[in-house]
Amino acid sequence: MALLSVDALTVVLDGQTILDDVSFDLSARTWTGLLGPNGSGKTTLLRAIGTHVPFEGTITLDGRPVGAWSAAERARRVATVQQAPSLTFDFTVRDLVLLGRTPHRGWLQRYQSDDRERVQAALRRVDLDGFADRSVLSLSGGERQRVFLAQALVQEADLLLLDEPTTHLDVQYQFSVLQEVQALVAEGRTVMTVFHDLERAARYAERLLILDEGRLVADGPPAAVLTPNLIAEVFGMEARVESGADGGVEIDYVEPVSDDASRPPASPVTNS
Repeated sequence: MALLSVDALTVVLDGQTILDDVSFDLSARTWTGLLGPNGSGKTTLLRAIGTHVPFEGTITLDGRPVGAWSAAERARRVATVQQAPSLTFDFTVRDLVLLGRTPHRGWLQRYQSDDRERVQAALRRVDLDGFADRSVLSLSGGERQRVFLAQALVQEADLLLLDEPTTHLDVQYQFSVLQEVQALVAEGRTVMTVFHDLERAARYAERLLILDEGRLVADGPPAAVLTPNLIAEVFGMEARVESGADGGVEIDYVEPVSDDASRPPASPVTNS
């Protein structure tokens, strides 16, 4: 049984179809990359899985509809890191990360010493070991992003949904965060990540889902789906694609495809 199954998922917001008949399964202990142009529905897909937007179709976690799980149960199984999380209250870094332990303790239970140890360990993993007593509002955008990743780590959910987790990060932290996510998959977590960079997605994710205008148009290993035709049709760039020495994909962008306002969505391609 798949850890997560999405079947005929459709999301309509304010009369506009954001996702249209999207279906796929996620196996445990895998890393799936989610790609597509701006407005293709990537963030909405993560929000639907987290039950943050209404949807038609079915989404099941371990064979059980996600809406049938209580909020606490769901939080113990699914953790989400948004692209630009907003803050309405001031917290210390330690206290904000500690909130990730709430599904395991409940709102009325005191946090225990092992919760605080997990927080400190998570801060070490995202290279914020000395930031525990800092105000989150005093941090840079990249530092806040790593704080929210640490919060997701202490949540200890089976499925991590990461919406462009390297946004605002310097190059060295982009690398370290993705290496950390890779280690989490090796430890048994399942990850779905929205990527902006096609080559980076191909380097880290073992499977790619490509959205175009709300529809799933490609699903498979990076080398199989990131073809010149798909890059032209979906991302509007003429490109040469080669296999990298490390097994990844190297993309040489040539020039934009001629602008065509009537461009139809890309034809679905599925590879396994």
